[in-house]
Amino acid sequence: MEAEMHDSTSALQRLIDAEKLQYCYECGICTASCPMVELLPEHYHPRTLLQRIFLDLDGVLKEEALWLCAWCYRCYRRCPQQLLLPEIFLRARKLAVKNGYLGGLEDAAELIHKEIPLSGVCQRVCFHPERAEIDVSQTIGTDYEFKEQEIVLPPKQRDKIAIVGSGPAGLTAACELIRMGYQVTVFQSSSELGGMLRECMPTYRLPRKVLEADIEHMKKLGIEFRTGVTIGRDLTLQGLSKEGYKAVFLATGAHKSKQLRIEGTELKGVIYALDLLRKTNLGEEIDLGERVAVIGGGNVAMDAARTALKLGAKDVSILYRRSREEMPANPWEAKEAESEGVKISFLASPTRILGENGQVTAIECVRMELGEPDETGRRRPTPIEDSEFTTELDTVIPAIGESPDLSFLPEEIEVSEQNTILVDPVTMTTNLPGVFAGGDVVSGPATVIEAIAAGKRAALSIRRYLKGQDTKGGEIEVSVRHEGR
Repeated sequence: MEAEMHDSTSALQRLIDAEKLQYCYECGICTASCPMVELLPEHYHPRTLLQRIFLDLDGVLKEEALWLCAWCYRCYRRCPQQLLLPEIFLRARKLAVKNGYLGGLEDAAELIHKEIPLSGVCQRVCFHPERAEIDVSQTIGTDYEFKEQEIVLPPKQRDKIAIVGSGPAGLTAACELIRMGYQVTVFQSSSELGGMLRECMPTYRLPRKVLEADIEHMKKLGIEFRTGVTIGRDLTLQGLSKEGYKAVFLATGAHKSKQLRIEGTELKGVIYALDLLRKTNLGEEIDLGERVAVIGGGNVAMDAARTALKLGAKDVSILYRRSREEMPANPWEAKEAESEGVKISFLASPTRILGENGQVTAIECVRMELGEPDETGRRRPTPIEDSEFTTELDTVIPAIGESPDLSFLPEEIEVSEQNTILVDPVTMTTNLPGVFAGGDVVSGPATVIEAIAAGKRAALSIRRYLKGQDTKGGEIEVSVRHEGR
């Protein structure tokens, strides 16, 4: 066994470029960036885990920590050495499977179920144990059928808290606050719960029965859900205060597609990625034709491209104006899209969409080259003269980003130039006392695990706020005349 482990260690070192690893600054950015460290600080520490892979590989392969990376790639994107920790940990996971060490996976699954709200969703969308080439259902059971734990809650307190939005940030905050003993009501504008998880997450990534099981568990905790209620129209923040809510957490996500501003977007055959995903999840019949181009390089673009293939398109390509290194999509999501047949054309930017009789027929693009970094830190793309080319198409799917819909906010709440809610980064408070915000409505589009971490952070901040009030409690200070935008 010792010789076998030595061979495994040598193979692992060769695979992950140990020459580069020796120059790790040990700066701790990977750990400071990680939402899993925030959620499970006593169980997960990526920098330490990375070191121990080389110092005590056999011990690491048996531990739960190896299975707790949630594939957000924040560590990689912020690492000065660009070390691909998720890929390193995946290779170690594969060694664990090869050597029959599955106890750590089982322990991790139980820990996630115990400590992280939306545990079934997380198993499917965030942790991906199946990427280690194992049949998860044969090792930890179906991820939405965990043994139900006895629910023991503290005595109910008088303070009522309103959560606006039922996506991962809102549901997490609601779950944490109800466990603290508060009375919690979640307001959702649509008729069903789940936010973007239900509306736009493809079912091949998140089966609806998994989401339903997590939501059903939250209902058993005693969380009240009020669907079909739009804050700002049916009920204002001032109205919530009058109903006795002492704090409000805004977690409405980023549901609006950023508009593509080129000629031809009005043509039939142009459908925005979020609209495509919503229609698909609603079971609507969609004919995209055989030739489809997706514009953008984020995770939504990958979802849209894979969905287009599943809807019957024969030729699906992604047009992205920068290189692979600058692409914002999770690298593994891009890898899975390409493995299914999606083509990615880098350094290509659309200039106009062409059509006949009101229908898309082609897209005209220009080749790009990368210059100096822009304000995002990525190299700025600039057009190459006389490099235009045209590709015949049936459908164009813009997926160039998402932004929050803040039309429900009172004018007093401060927003950023990026159309997100401004909050104190530590307390998550807005400039209005008693009003908190978090998740994509603050950060812009991010991963599910980052939204869950934001929800948990908000719950702790709200508890501190309420404990600091006098016996009369606080009020949500919003002028009625300024409700809505």
